[in-house]
Amino acid sequence: MAAFGSFAILLGLVLCAYNLLAGTVALRQIAVHPDSTAMPERLAETARRAGIGSFVALTCAAFALVYCSFTNNFSVSYILHHSNRALPLPYKFAALWSGQEGSLLLWAWLLAGYGFVLRLRHKVDVKLTAYASTILAGIQIFFTLLLVFAAPPFALVQGAVPADGFGLNPLLQYPEMVIHPPMLYLGYVGFSVPFAFALGALMMRYPGEKWIHITRRWTMVTWLFLTFGIFLGAHWAYSVLGWGGYWGWDPVENASLMPWLTGTAFLHSVMMQEKRGMMKAWNVWLIFVTFMLTILGTLLTRSGLVSSVHAFAESSIGSWFWTFEVITLSVCLFTYLRNRDHLRTEHQIESLVSRESSFLFNNLVLLAACFTILWGTLFPIISEYVQGNKVTVGPPFYNRVAVPIGIFLLFLTGIGPVLAWRSTSFKSVRKNFILPTAAGVLTAVVLMAAGMRPWTDVGTLYSLMAFSLAALVTTAIASEFWRGARVIQRHTGKNLLFSVVQLTRRNTRRYGGYLVHIGVVIVFIGLAGSAFNRSKEREMGFHDSMSIGPYRLVCQSYTQDSNANYDSEYELLNVYQNGKFLLRMSPERRFYHASQQTETMVADHSTLQRDLYVVYEGKNPDTDQPIIKVFINPLVAWIWIGVIVMALGTLLALVPNMSAAQGTAPSRRPPVRAEEGIPQAAGVGD
Repeated sequence: MAAFGSFAILLGLVLCAYNLLAGTVALRQIAVHPDSTAMPERLAETARRAGIGSFVALTCAAFALVYCSFTNNFSVSYILHHSNRALPLPYKFAALWSGQEGSLLLWAWLLAGYGFVLRLRHKVDVKLTAYASTILAGIQIFFTLLLVFAAPPFALVQGAVPADGFGLNPLLQYPEMVIHPPMLYLGYVGFSVPFAFALGALMMRYPGEKWIHITRRWTMVTWLFLTFGIFLGAHWAYSVLGWGGYWGWDPVENASLMPWLTGTAFLHSVMMQEKRGMMKAWNVWLIFVTFMLTILGTLLTRSGLVSSVHAFAESSIGSWFWTFEVITLSVCLFTYLRNRDHLRTEHQIESLVSRESSFLFNNLVLLAACFTILWGTLFPIISEYVQGNKVTVGPPFYNRVAVPIGIFLLFLTGIGPVLAWRSTSFKSVRKNFILPTAAGVLTAVVLMAAGMRPWTDVGTLYSLMAFSLAALVTTAIASEFWRGARVIQRHTGKNLLFSVVQLTRRNTRRYGGYLVHIGVVIVFIGLAGSAFNRSKEREMGFHDSMSIGPYRLVCQSYTQDSNANYDSEYELLNVYQNGKFLLRMSPERRFYHASQQTETMVADHSTLQRDLYVVYEGKNPDTDQPIIKVFINPLVAWIWIGVIVMALGTLLALVPNMSAAQGTAPSRRPPVRAEEGIPQAAGVGD
């Protein structure tokens, strides 16, 4: 099977190379001789089919590696180092992405899968898709070359084959790690498609904005995958690492967040290009930068440049990625300089009080956040190069900069819906902003009356601002739904709920976007709770107890267990809330036989109000008694709820609009004008 997998990778490389060369020749001939296209079109079709064939080849290679894992084929070095006989079956599948070589194979396979879908949909726009397909083939060649020369996944063990493998990293033996890496990779890899469309459209000087319409859906789907991947990673860190938090500004965490920020900026600024023909060059470079940041993130994970619990082992593969980054930047810069006159803007911002200006500020703030994170991530590398010693940048730096930026972004999320395109009158702003402002101020007053003291520390101040702005944003968005639904209700005679549904179905992109913003607000509410986290640690022997907040934990027993994969120590704790029995918790610490490593399994009781988070930290060697650490983390559950709402909003935004004729019952009243409050079905980018 190893030979079959290696052959499949080589075949994939050959097919990708043919796709690139034949596609380039065909597009060049069509450009030079547009009237004689019979032969170039046939050549382009063979290139397209070669690209489809590369997906089949890499699918076979991925299957071969998974098959080797499931059959315990330890003659394959990768399987020897990332699996063992006692490993549960789901984690044998996860071995595909647990190491350097397998994860690169996953990267190449997913990229081929995206290319497969793109090439099947080539009739959407044959020529533009041909450009995008050829560019994707070039990217795919790079990753396939890595699999052939730098990180072959089917390399064989030299000498005697061990009877058992060294096991999967214990950090990865958690259910979410069967889902989190593929989601993250689907996001990372998916940004290659909008990049290919943007670069292809610029190369061929594509007229109009159709490439934006095609790219937008790809970007939204990719953004959704990356969002899920990031937050699944945060939940994994919260559930496994046992430090009581979900985001530590780790370099690899930062690497996933940076393309998410620039991708979010693109999804906002692209509306200005669709609606007003503005920011064309800006949007092209946002996509270019987003793709290059995904490559940078992949580089940081694999090169050993930064220290991270998420990173792969240090290797020489980093030089390959640096070379690819330089080539990518050079191609993008050359194409832009050659065709920049094609990206002239059609309009200018007419007023600072307009939706265009809110999108522009949104973009600037998102890019400022991205630059801050990039600087903090690369600073240890830069300092070591300049000064000879590595200076690490910790969470205080990021929090000091990122938290105010996040608060300002939340504010922009609230004012955007109340602003009109081109210019908004003071009267309109006052009318639409009074209620949201009142909601925000009232929330602040109520919270201070309830005991919040923002003048005591900056964390409490930021939390108060977050809660107040959350009320402001929610009220502003709810007002948008209310005004539009009331107009539909007046003209159809239907109830308010029906009117809200009809309003949403007429402009799914706009109101799906509002739902995404509500999800962001909910996430901010969860993040704001971190200012009130508490923790306590002590030894807890038989019948010992610990009190924290409204809870009292009593040790019932502590014991050991064993199975073929690991030994475990755990403690049984009875939890009482306000004097009443609540539940039993069993925090655990495992020792994995194959890898000879330990891992924490956190016990977490989560409610909408707070999490009771309990960690078994091992035994005191002097007393042989367990050490228990307990955290009370308020509002954490709202983070995960917010992510679900963001996903639902994104899915809604992907649904096609329903026409006004389908959405309303016949009426003798005159048709509703857009100024009366109902967005038109064709109002993409509102």
